[in-house]
Amino acid sequence: MSINQIKIRVNFEMTVLYRSEIAALSHWINKENRKPLVIRGARQVGKSTLVRRLAQEHKRFCCELNFERNPEMADFFISKDPKKIMEQLSLYMKRPLNPNETLLFLDEIQAAPNILEVLRYFYEEHRDLPVVCAGSLLDFALAAPTFSMPVGRIEYYHLGPLSFEDFLIALGENVLVDWIRSFSIGTEIPLPLHGKCLELTKLFWLVGGMPEIVAHYAQHKNFQEVNNLQQNILQTYQDDFYKYGRITHLPLLRKVFKTIPSTVGNTLKYVHLDREHKSAQIKESLEHLHLARLIHLVYHSSATGLPLNATVNSKIFKVVFVDIGLLCASLGLDQLEIMKSPEALWINRGSLAEQFVGQTLLTLKGSYHPPELFYWVREKTQAMAEVDYVWQYKNTIIPIEVKAGKTGRLKSLHYFIQEKPWSFSVRFNADRPSLLKPETTGSYTLLSLPLYFAGQMERLVEEAWKAT
Repeated sequence: MSINQIKIRVNFEMTVLYRSEIAALSHWINKENRKPLVIRGARQVGKSTLVRRLAQEHKRFCCELNFERNPEMADFFISKDPKKIMEQLSLYMKRPLNPNETLLFLDEIQAAPNILEVLRYFYEEHRDLPVVCAGSLLDFALAAPTFSMPVGRIEYYHLGPLSFEDFLIALGENVLVDWIRSFSIGTEIPLPLHGKCLELTKLFWLVGGMPEIVAHYAQHKNFQEVNNLQQNILQTYQDDFYKYGRITHLPLLRKVFKTIPSTVGNTLKYVHLDREHKSAQIKESLEHLHLARLIHLVYHSSATGLPLNATVNSKIFKVVFVDIGLLCASLGLDQLEIMKSPEALWINRGSLAEQFVGQTLLTLKGSYHPPELFYWVREKTQAMAEVDYVWQYKNTIIPIEVKAGKTGRLKSLHYFIQEKPWSFSVRFNADRPSLLKPETTGSYTLLSLPLYFAGQMERLVEEAWKAT
C-alpha cells in the first residue's frame, strides 16, 4: 500500500500530520489478548494527540483523564475494581462507557503513579476495554516505584519525534517517500533527485520532528516562527526540571542541558560540561535528563559479541539529543541563512549528521523496544579510533560510520574490522549509494548510503547482505 492510500492521520491545527506509529497502535487495539499500553516519551512528542487520533480512527469515545491537570481524578481508582471504576466514570462523563466503544486514556500518569498498579486488574478482569497510559516524566516514577508494578500485564510503547519520512509526508512529498521505501540497491539515482533529497534532509535537520513545529512549518514555511516554537519547547523542558524529584543541584542541571548540544558527536567527559562540580553531581544531571528522554546516552561497547549491551563500559559514552531541530535551535543556528548557504558550508557539520542518524537508529527496532544505541571507541595514544555506531543485525554486529559530506577517511572503521570478527559495515554520507569491498588489511563489505536512507537501513542491509 502506498502512502497516498493510507488514510490514518494525526491532526494539528489546520495541518494534517501522518505518523507511522499509528499502524502499530491500531494493531494493538485490535489484538484479542490486549494488555494496557503505557506510552513513554519526552514532553511535546505528540503522545496525547496520537492516542486521541487512535480513538477517533477506531470510532471509540476517548475517556481522557489528565492527572497533572486534575489530580483529584485519581480518587476514581481507589477501589482498584475496574467495573466499579468504569461505572463511576460513566456517571461523571454523563454517558455509558461501553468497552467496545470506549478507549480509556490515563494521561500524565506520573502525577498519580499508584494507578499503574491498578492496570493489572483491568487486564485480568476488564480485558475488553482498551486502556492507554502516557506520561512525559513517567520514567522517573518507573525508576523508583513505591508500588507494585503489574509485571507481565502491561505493554510499554516508546514514542519519539516524527521521523524524517513522516516529516516529508507532512510537506506533501508522499511520492518521494514511496520511492525511498521501495528503493533497491543498484538503482541509479539522478543527480537532481539526489540533490533534492539532500536539501530536504538539511531542512529536516533545521525544523526537526516535534509535531507542533512540523505542523506549523508545513502550513506557514516561516523559519522565524519555527525558531520561536523551538525556543518555547526548550524553555518548557527547563521549566519541568523542578518536577524531577530530589535534585540537589538545579543550576547545574540547567547548565548541563544547555551545554550538551555542543558535545553531540563526541565522547563526553564530565569536564566538558562543568569544571566546578564533582563527577557524581554531573552524572546525576545526565541521568535526570536521560530519564526525561531529553537525551539518550550512547555507551561504548567492545562489540566482541552479542548482545551489544553485555560488553558496555558505562564510563565511556556520548549523547544524542531529543530532536535534531531542537539541537540546531540550542546551537543558535540561523535556519534561513543555512538554507541559503552553499552545500560546502553545511555538510561540514558532522555532529548534525551523527545526530540525525543516531536519532533515526533509536527507532529502527520498533516502538516496543526500549531505545538504546552503542558505539565503539579505542583510546590508544598512537592509534585513537572511534566508530560512530555499532548495530546488531541478526547474529552479527555492523559498524556504522557517518559523514556529512561525500568524502571522508574510514581509518577508524578499518581498525575495527582488523580487530573484530565482523565483515559487513555501513557508511552514511552525502554521496549516492554504492556496495563495495574496500582494499584494506581486513576483508569486508561496505554498504554506502546517502543520509536520507537512514530510516531504510535494515531493509537495505538485508538486500545487500543477500547480494554479497
